[in-house]
Amino acid sequence: MITYTFLTIITVFSVYCFMNPAATQKYLFYPYAIKRENEHYRFLTHAFIHGDYIHLLFNFLALYSFGHDLETRIFPVLYESHKLGSVVYLILFTGGIYAASFTEYLRNKDNPSYSSLGASGAISAVMFVWILLNPTGIVALFFIPMPGWLVGILLLGISFYLIQRKRAGTYSDGISHEAHFWGAIFGIAVIAVTKTWVLKAFYLQVISAFQ
Repeated sequence: MITYTFLTIITVFSVYCFMNPAATQKYLFYPYAIKRENEHYRFLTHAFIHGDYIHLLFNFLALYSFGHDLETRIFPVLYESHKLGSVVYLILFTGGIYAASFTEYLRNKDNPSYSSLGASGAISAVMFVWILLNPTGIVALFFIPMPGWLVGILLLGISFYLIQRKRAGTYSDGISHEAHFWGAIFGIAVIAVTKTWVLKAFYLQVISAFQ
């Protein structure tokens, strides 16, 4: 059970780091140290630690809700094999971590004040694949239930807008919207490469919702 394994690691490692701030500093995403100290493990480890219990809880619930469904119900059917479905799920989760980090590494490798943590990139990848496969399924955004396709559009749009404002220096909230955006793009890319027909099916289901 891959999802349960990830949830256990994330929870245990995050709580450990809550009690050990030095461990948080050692494992968070810090491009400046990655470049100068070759601490490449930070690309992966930062996804398994969180800033506080609220951050951890939201990511825990999101991964459980979308990841468990993908792993146990959807991917085994989509890829016609539990084994292949599990491999794609692992690629989706871990690849989402790296996809969410790479652009920020390039932007901040010479910036000693930038760091980030959390599994948002991986969870965004998982969530957007779920949305592609269930466009009319109901998802609660800010506790408001709406169809998945609308949630996807809103999240991508909001993330892109806030990324531009942060880069222009007109907004700051301490949230890595880049992780949400690029994690989502990676998830969409995984489906586009492995099951291209899903994109057409997504389009047709969204169009049919208006008929």
